[in-house]
Amino acid sequence: MTQLPLLLLLLFFWILPPSTGKRDQTICVSRNYLKSLKNYYRPGDLIIGGNLPLETMLFSEVSHFQKDPFVLSIRTLVMPKKYQQFLALVFAVREVNKDLVLLPNITLGFHIYDNHQIEKQISLISLSLLSTRGQMVPGYQCDRQDTPLSIIGGLNSKSSRQMASIFSIFKVPQLGVGFEFSQGERRAYPSFCRINPKESPQYVGLVQLLLYFHWNWVGLVAPESDNGERFISTLVPMLKVKEICLAFTERLKSDFLITTKLKKLLHIFKTWSKAEVIVLFGDSSSITKVLAVMNAHRQFTKASFCKIWILTSHWKVSMMGSEDILKSINPFHGSLHFRDHAGDISEFSHFILSLDPLNPQGDVFLPQWWERAFDCKIHKPDEMPSKGEKPCTGKENLHNLPTYTFETSMTGESYNIYNAVYALAHALHAMYGSGAQPVMMKHEKKISNVESWQILYYLRNVQFNNSVGDEIFFSENGLGSPRFDLLNWIFPPNESFVSTKVGQIDPEAPPGQDFTINSDAIIWATKKVPFARCGMKRCHTGERRKVPEDKPVCCYQCDHCPEGTISNQTDAAHCDSCPEDQYPNKDNNHCIAKKIHFLAYEETLGYISVFLALFLSVITSAVLVIFYKHHDTPIVKANNRDLTYILLVSLLLCFLCSFLFIGRPEKLTCVFQQSAFAIIFSLAVSSVLAKTVMVVLAFMATKPGNRTRKLLGKPLTYSIVLACPLVQALLSATWLGTSPPFLNLDFHSLAGEAILECKEGSASMFYTVLAYLGFLALVSFLVAFLARKLPNSFNEAKFITFSMTVFCSVWITFLPTYLSTKGKSMVAVEIFSILASGAALLACIFSPKCYIILLRPHLNCRENIIRNKNL
Repeated sequence: MTQLPLLLLLLFFWILPPSTGKRDQTICVSRNYLKSLKNYYRPGDLIIGGNLPLETMLFSEVSHFQKDPFVLSIRTLVMPKKYQQFLALVFAVREVNKDLVLLPNITLGFHIYDNHQIEKQISLISLSLLSTRGQMVPGYQCDRQDTPLSIIGGLNSKSSRQMASIFSIFKVPQLGVGFEFSQGERRAYPSFCRINPKESPQYVGLVQLLLYFHWNWVGLVAPESDNGERFISTLVPMLKVKEICLAFTERLKSDFLITTKLKKLLHIFKTWSKAEVIVLFGDSSSITKVLAVMNAHRQFTKASFCKIWILTSHWKVSMMGSEDILKSINPFHGSLHFRDHAGDISEFSHFILSLDPLNPQGDVFLPQWWERAFDCKIHKPDEMPSKGEKPCTGKENLHNLPTYTFETSMTGESYNIYNAVYALAHALHAMYGSGAQPVMMKHEKKISNVESWQILYYLRNVQFNNSVGDEIFFSENGLGSPRFDLLNWIFPPNESFVSTKVGQIDPEAPPGQDFTINSDAIIWATKKVPFARCGMKRCHTGERRKVPEDKPVCCYQCDHCPEGTISNQTDAAHCDSCPEDQYPNKDNNHCIAKKIHFLAYEETLGYISVFLALFLSVITSAVLVIFYKHHDTPIVKANNRDLTYILLVSLLLCFLCSFLFIGRPEKLTCVFQQSAFAIIFSLAVSSVLAKTVMVVLAFMATKPGNRTRKLLGKPLTYSIVLACPLVQALLSATWLGTSPPFLNLDFHSLAGEAILECKEGSASMFYTVLAYLGFLALVSFLVAFLARKLPNSFNEAKFITFSMTVFCSVWITFLPTYLSTKGKSMVAVEIFSILASGAALLACIFSPKCYIILLRPHLNCRENIIRNKNL
């Protein structure tokens, strides 16, 4: 039973027919419609396919079931400028084949079709390029004669996506204009390679252009399509970041020319008039709609629509030599146009100038293009020209063609194709030099076993410098560096057209050099740089912007900067404060370094202070000399000579310590000026106090039975003179040990000046020192006041009382005055207080005695002193 299934299986294989048999030969099927497609073929070991637009369809009959749907009845119009893209592919292949180092054993060929910009033709040509030449069996080669290396085609995003959906199935590299797709879609187009720069650097350059000319109020026109919406959604946030506002955003519908009524056109005129600068995004179909609006405006208003237009790289200027068409685009005079960067390849110009329409060498497009470009007719040798028909000689000068019809220098689109061909050649070179020699070796001038997908890896990693030195490589930004040229459209009075390069965008350049422009070379339609701003004027330096309520941020007004702030740029959003060591000038547009403020010797107040200090010092020294010379006279002896000398010396030091407060403050002078002043003045006041106490004790000692005589003498005097300053010295030492004075720069108290001052450090210690000095003065005053009526012969209490009254008055008024002033005025107040209080002691105590010693010497005797009550 277990062997039954095995027997049944063997029986089954036995009754099957033989597995070997004769295989019928595969026959490739040809379609007649392929014969109607114009193509330019040049044989080679590997073929580069071209699916490019040259002609545009003018008319097509509606298909019906009685005709082959693949056969189209169309009339076409050659677009001369697009023919350069065909020539760029042919030229690049020829140059590669001439290079014996790049591909020494391989010859490249090409097979170029004109797709007429018709979607159906684009698909049919794509399928035929995947088949053996003349057949329509995609992905299957009847022979190895036309091995397709890659396809160059899709010169707009729509046709690129259409081709990529076909070529990606067969993993044939396609090099075309990029289109937007998500990361998920990237896997759906594995063999697509972008040959043009990514659009984002162009948008950055557009914003930089607006900022360069300070335009913040512009219009935006784009087609109502996915590309148009993507452009608007990308650009608008970038404009908002730079505070550039849109005066309007116009979306052009696909049926704009059919459905737009006169009333709508008038509304568009009014809307577009809101902006002096208008950004246009779109393709050649969109420009037709814009031209219709401008032509209607000219018909209704009899005036040109004079605005500055900024055109993106999607705009292509490709027209016939019709003067009417040229006049219709004349409103674009002065426009700025971003275009794909093009290198200056002189050999390409020589190649174009060598074209001979009478000997096209297989180029079926050349005769038709020549006829259209020069408005002539190429006749066969035996054909007679019609009457009035201009024959083509083949010697027509291509330089005479206007640039809007054809350019002999390579355009950005052609430059992309040129680099794409060289990228393929360098990828083949890398593939050949990486161990793939057996695959690439020739055998009877044929290449065997080469598949298109094999080159994809090398193509995506290719990197080289082309003939003009530009670095070419594939990245997410496309093939080569993402550079754009900025052109200026000019329509001279002779009704020609010129586009001049005036700038460039190079994102890979160093910061500050990524956007360059020669504004002096720009010719404006408005004769001068337009004022494309919402506000009536720009805010100058020293002003700031102020946006009224319910207004866009661009429609601002200008306010002067508040006091103490500046704005040093035009249209500043806010005013900034100056650094601490600087202050605003009167126009509030830049900061000035603050002048260092202190009581200098060279200024008037300094001169006065120095003079008074020196004068009083000299007077004090003179009094000291007088008293020293007359120290044996009764009047000097009667007033306690030692205390007198101590008082005069302390007063001299008080006057001299004023110099610690004059001049530029230093760290050392800050530390000692207040302490020195306090200790020296304490010595002076204590000397006065000792003299007053001695007067009181001397009077009390004259009374019978009074024991105060024991207190008289030098010990008590020296005790008072030493103890009082010692207390002040201890307070000053505590001050210096805890929080000493320090050098400080005050930037805020005085406008335009930085006060270089000595700060007290500890304010409480400063006022404690002053309070102690005031306490000594007050005690001296009270003692002297109480002793003023004692007998005059031994009493100088009246003079001490008066001097201490002046002393206390000076220092009582010192405090509020000192606290209410700043800078050198504060220093001057303290110097004046020092000099005034010292002068009061000097004048009140010593002037009467000096008068007697010098002018009334006969009164300077013991009898007169005892007898004289005026002393």
